[in-house]
Amino acid sequence: MVDSITSTTNSATSRIGAGSTMLASNFETFLSLLTSQLKNQDPLSPVDSNQFTAQLTQMAGVEQQLLTNDLLKGLLAAQGGGDLAGAATYIGKEATAAWSATKFTDGEATWSYELASNAASATLQVLDGSGKVVWSGDAPEKGTGVHEFTWDGKATSGNDGQDGQVYSLRVVAKDAAGGAVDSQVLTRGRITGVEMYDGEPYLTVGNSILPLSTVIALEEARAAITPPPANDDAEAGLLASLASNLNPLKLFS
Repeated sequence: MVDSITSTTNSATSRIGAGSTMLASNFETFLSLLTSQLKNQDPLSPVDSNQFTAQLTQMAGVEQQLLTNDLLKGLLAAQGGGDLAGAATYIGKEATAAWSATKFTDGEATWSYELASNAASATLQVLDGSGKVVWSGDAPEKGTGVHEFTWDGKATSGNDGQDGQVYSLRVVAKDAAGGAVDSQVLTRGRITGVEMYDGEPYLTVGNSILPLSTVIALEEARAAITPPPANDDAEAGLLASLASNLNPLKLFS
């Protein structure tokens, strides 16, 4: 969706700029012709006042169109700047995105994958930046739903995973009849940053940088619940009080 909006905005800005250039050229030509007409008109047969008024009206219309185009370009520019501010409101939320690329960090890369139905067989493939499969193996889970997968960097072909390099995951799943099972790779995590690339906002989610348009779900970040610190003195006093009250010798005192 964001891709479509950005493309439309850029296209509209380009068309407005081209239209403004053409209108400005026509406007200058019109003024030149009108001035020449007034200078060279026959004094015995001057330009009809109605015709002159119509020409002035046309000139005013062209000028108004030029001003309107400038206003539209200003509005489009403001809208582009608002994309970053709007995307910044997502920082701190938990995001799920249909995105398969992530950075190999600290000896591992993690993805989620989703199966639309139970699969009789499911193979996961890790691809490097050039699209070459460096690891392939059975998916750990083949049931319907979202599952987690962590690659330890050990390659079945090619080079092992390298820290800082970007890898992507691919799922090939089939049912008992050999038909394809719908699947998708997901990136899930907390949004920690926003950047602009080519007029489009990108989010930092875990070890991935992904377009805002790939986000399919957002949730409030779940705050960690920290138990209150234990007060050893208070606990000792409470236990002593209970022991004193339960002392059977107090019954005879």
